[in-house]
Amino acid sequence: MNQQVATTGWGLMGASTIARQYMVDAIRAQSGHTVQAVMSSQQARAEQFAHDLGIPRAYSSLDALLADPDVHAVYISTTNELHRDQVLAAAAAGKHVLCEKPLALSTEDALIMVRACQQAGVVMATNHHLRNAATHRKMRELIRQGAIGQLLFARVFHAVYLPPHLQGWRLDKPQAGGGVILDITVHDIDTLRFTLDSELVEVVGMSQSAAMAKQGLEDGAMAVLRFANGVLAQVHDAFTVKHAGTGVEYHGEAGSLIGRNVMTQQPVGEVILRNAEGEQVIAIDHQSLYARGVAAFCEAMLGRGAPAATALDGVKSLAGALAVLDACKTGSRQSVLPLTIE
Repeated sequence: MNQQVATTGWGLMGASTIARQYMVDAIRAQSGHTVQAVMSSQQARAEQFAHDLGIPRAYSSLDALLADPDVHAVYISTTNELHRDQVLAAAAAGKHVLCEKPLALSTEDALIMVRACQQAGVVMATNHHLRNAATHRKMRELIRQGAIGQLLFARVFHAVYLPPHLQGWRLDKPQAGGGVILDITVHDIDTLRFTLDSELVEVVGMSQSAAMAKQGLEDGAMAVLRFANGVLAQVHDAFTVKHAGTGVEYHGEAGSLIGRNVMTQQPVGEVILRNAEGEQVIAIDHQSLYARGVAAFCEAMLGRGAPAATALDGVKSLAGALAVLDACKTGSRQSVLPLTIE
């Protein structure tokens, strides 16, 4: 791709809810970036999406989208089993790639995708939005500064209710990578990796199919994770809980950080520092998680810095989620092996 083009055009692979609600605005918030096209497997859906959001072109063919000379980068938010082949096609066409999580249904496929983009000389990143939240970035900063002393434990509360318009394949299509672990637990793992600045090494877990999930999929899960720095973390994820609220806690020898309403797509939530002196509400400068993530990706396309969540971040967080999935299925402790692109 010619990096000197005056305007960078984006193509959307998938006329998805996340693209509609967040990503089109996030892309348009970047100077010199426009959304030029959208692709859906259903032409009528693509055309309606394009009409509603003022996008010039609508396609039902991947080849047609990638052949569009005004498309220089793609955002992929199709169902999970389609990501691999779509990323490989985008790389072959010389398009930069911002892909939703999980990158693929196996770490092997995810690594193939990353290597293809490297070989094609295009930037690939994972759209793990939570690491762009001001709340999580502030907690990471405070932990690094020693605000709670040596870190010992973490807990994530991410049990929510999956709204009807998002149910569908997440609940009844194992072949599409449905289930709460690949949908939500993967986010928890990426957020913990980011905030703790440490890699996951082993997991145990149990899952539940309580009310919503079918075809052997899970709609709830709890897991305990061990990180390389010794921190133990507990995560609780669900599609079936309406009133719990979300949050994260980090507990150290000298204090605790409490994040409330922070496992969300919205720029909201609060952070509390609790120690021997009492409780302090930490000032947070909220901003759009998606606009911040897209901004970092746009800089990376120009060779200035790295994306907020790299392609390798996506592979590592996927590996952790797959380990939790295996632990829940087998009832045994699962190791998470170190991963490199080479």
